[in-house]
Amino acid sequence: MQELVTRAKELLADGTVARVLGWKCGDMAYNPEPAFFETAEELEGFVYDGFCGANLSKYMIEAGKQEGKTLVFLKPCDTYSFNQLLKEHRVDREKAYIIGVGCRGKLDIEKIKKMGIKGITDIRGAEADGSDTLSITTLYGDKTCAYSDAMLERCHVCKGKEHKVYDEVIGESADTKDAERFAEVEKIEAMSPEEKFAFFQKELSKCIRCNACRNVCPACSCRKCVFDSTKFDSAQKANVDSFEEKMFHIIRAFHVAGRCTDCGECSRVCPQGIPLHLFNRKFIKDIDELYGAFQAGEDAETKGPLTDFTFDDAEPSIVAERG
Repeated sequence: MQELVTRAKELLADGTVARVLGWKCGDMAYNPEPAFFETAEELEGFVYDGFCGANLSKYMIEAGKQEGKTLVFLKPCDTYSFNQLLKEHRVDREKAYIIGVGCRGKLDIEKIKKMGIKGITDIRGAEADGSDTLSITTLYGDKTCAYSDAMLERCHVCKGKEHKVYDEVIGESADTKDAERFAEVEKIEAMSPEEKFAFFQKELSKCIRCNACRNVCPACSCRKCVFDSTKFDSAQKANVDSFEEKMFHIIRAFHVAGRCTDCGECSRVCPQGIPLHLFNRKFIKDIDELYGAFQAGEDAETKGPLTDFTFDDAEPSIVAERG
């Protein structure tokens, strides 16, 4: 981490960048949050460890409107989102100085709690280049768990450790993929219609319409969201009926289809633990099968299959017959 801070101070000092976008300590050691730093003194509060799962790409939309360049630290998976935002002209490459940071997988505090570890006061071993074991101090004594057992779901199906856009790279990355990306989707596809309905009814009934998933999503970058309209009831925070409960997430998934990089931020920030990434990943799987393998954010130039046309495109009638 110190290497990141040192380099950020150098770039601030020589005027290459006007500010730094990274992470700072949150209310708990395992809850760092995105933050801007404008001086060397402020950078003393910079952190980068296993709990820095937040994708900083979306913050560059507003940062790009300010004077001067912003130094932003991006993990390999974050660079897909930045590329997609470049493609949609939502960020300015010339206003960003990108340092790709090494990643050995990011941690999920909720997974640790589900192991029965309660009253957590401190966690060691979460450093970017730390050990394979987490040492956890709790109100009830010391505990340990394997680093890999506490990783976010998205890290187990990692797209790869190559940064897709950067000015320089600091730190080493480790391969964390040990599961198939579409395995969860295939399990749901194998269910009967009644089972699928019951599954999503159970999950989506937890939604409290806090909009955290929408607000964190790099693909949800509209200047004004349809769900904030005051002309109809979609802006309300509570689900008044089962239709509202389901359609918010289904409509949002349609809006980001073909553009979602599968960064998993929607599921990471959901306070109710809803696996929202499953909607997006189902759409990604279908697009791959109907139009050929495509990864949003792989580069900043290639047109997405839903915004391009070829004579080999799937026709609605053919899709219906196959379905």
